[in-house]
Amino acid sequence: MNLTTWIGLAVIIAVVAYAITIYNRLVTLKNRFKNAFAQIDVQLKRRHDLIPNLVETAQGYMTHERETLARVTEARSGAESAQDDARRDPGDGQKMKNLGSAENMLTKALGGFNAVMEDYPDLKANETMQQLMEELNSTENRVAFARQSFNDSVMTYNTYREQFPNNFMAGFFSFKPAELLEFDTEEIQEAPSVSFS
Repeated sequence: MNLTTWIGLAVIIAVVAYAITIYNRLVTLKNRFKNAFAQIDVQLKRRHDLIPNLVETAQGYMTHERETLARVTEARSGAESAQDDARRDPGDGQKMKNLGSAENMLTKALGGFNAVMEDYPDLKANETMQQLMEELNSTENRVAFARQSFNDSVMTYNTYREQFPNNFMAGFFSFKPAELLEFDTEEIQEAPSVSFS
């Protein structure tokens, strides 16, 4: 074999090795953002699990606020459904948008609940309600941290995916862009403040 053949073979091996490196890095980054979504998933499940207890505790006090409680329950159901869809494919941009919208609706419903709760001092003083609201507030903070971690992972993946020559490998192997998990309003981006004064 002559020198040209060896050089050609070395170039082919280098290109293949580089392509394998890019592919493996894309897989790693994709798995990272999926894992980051799993952390959001855990916190959202915790949030959703607290809400029936909240509604149940409030029902005894809010006899004339069935509509407010129904809105919270309905919004929770919609958020759980969107969460289930997003869990199946965290890389699907539309599912992430739907989840953000559903969580936004739930936060608005909880905001309405908090506003109505102000008219019920006995409910605000209830020890179970105070504990549930404290847990909910803590969970909101955890959701915010998990969401930030997810969005950071998505940004890293998308940036790597879009760089040259990675974009060719990503296109060839169908690595689609991932969507950030964003919420529509400032209300949900920051944990709701709960006051029992």
